[in-house]
Amino acid sequence: MSYFMESLAQLFGREPARPAPEEIAPEVQEIHRYKKKHKITLAELEAERQANREKGETSRWLKRRWAVLITVNLLFVVSYYFDVQLLEGALTASRFVGFHMADLNSALQVMLAFKHVVLNLIIGTVTVFVIWLLLGGRTFCSWVCPYHLLSEWGEKLHLWLLSKKVIKGYSFHRGVRTLFYVTFLVLTYATGYTIYEAISPTGILSRALIYGPGAALLWVGFLLLFEVFISRRAWCRYVCPIGMTYGMAGSLSPLRVVYSPDACLFGGDCRTVCLVPHVLDATIMGHARDTAVPIGADCTRCGMCVDICPASAMKFDIKGLSKVV
Repeated sequence: MSYFMESLAQLFGREPARPAPEEIAPEVQEIHRYKKKHKITLAELEAERQANREKGETSRWLKRRWAVLITVNLLFVVSYYFDVQLLEGALTASRFVGFHMADLNSALQVMLAFKHVVLNLIIGTVTVFVIWLLLGGRTFCSWVCPYHLLSEWGEKLHLWLLSKKVIKGYSFHRGVRTLFYVTFLVLTYATGYTIYEAISPTGILSRALIYGPGAALLWVGFLLLFEVFISRRAWCRYVCPIGMTYGMAGSLSPLRVVYSPDACLFGGDCRTVCLVPHVLDATIMGHARDTAVPIGADCTRCGMCVDICPASAMKFDIKGLSKVV
C-alpha cells in the first residue's frame, strides 16, 4: 500500500502494521541489520540526548508553535477590542484584512444543514483549504487551535498523575473518531442544525476569548477534567472531526516531517513526546520501508519529535526542496 493510502487509513483509525520483509528497501534492511549488530548503549544514547539539550534544540519548535498559536488567537481579541479590523470574527469564520476565511469543518456542516452549497462560503473555504493543503497534516490543531494548547497542558498533568499512580489512564480505538465524524455529518444533515458547532471546544474557546466567557466553558472544563483524570487527550484523539477534516485536506501537502532510519538511534524519544504516536510507527526498529519515510496525514506537524530526537533523524522537509531546519 502506498504511503498516501496508508496515511489516510491511519487517519481513519487503522493501526499501523509492520511491513513484510519484501516491502522494505534493501538499503533499509542493511541499515537495520547493521544497527542490530552495533547496538548503541544507554550511556551513548544519554550522551547524545545531553548534547541535544545543550544545543538548546529540545524545545525549539515547541516555542515557535506556542508563539504562533497564542499570537493568532490574540489577534482576534485585539482586533475586536480595538476595532482595528485586522482579524475579525472567530476561528469558525473570520475575515483577515477584509479577506474572508471559513473553517473547513464548519463550512461543511453549514452546507449539510442548508442542504446546498452556500456561495458566500466558497471563497473563504477555498482560501483556507489551500492554506492547509500547503501546510499539511493536522497543522491547524497544534498551531492554531486554542483547545489543543489547554489539552497539551492537561496532558502534562495527566502524565504526572500516572507517574505517581494516582490515576489509571484509559485509551480507546482510534476508529471511534471516524464513527463520530460520520455521526456529526448525518445528524447535521438530518436536523438542519450544525450539531458539532454547539459542542466544539475550539469554537467555544475562540468565542469566549474574543467576546467574553459564557456557560459553554463548563463543557470545556469537563472535557479537560476527563482528559486529565481518565483518558489522555481524549477529545482530539477520539472525537474531534476538525482534525480529520484538516488531515484529509493536508494529506497531499509538500510540507511534512521526514524520518531517516540511517540516523536513528532507536531510543524511542520521539514516540514518547508525540501527540499522535501511531504516526511514528516507522521509527520502531524494522518498521521503516525506505531511507526517508514521510510522516502521515494524522501528524499535527507540532515539531516535538524534531526537537527531541538526539540524532536529528526527524526533520521538517518540503518535498522537492532542501530540508527545513
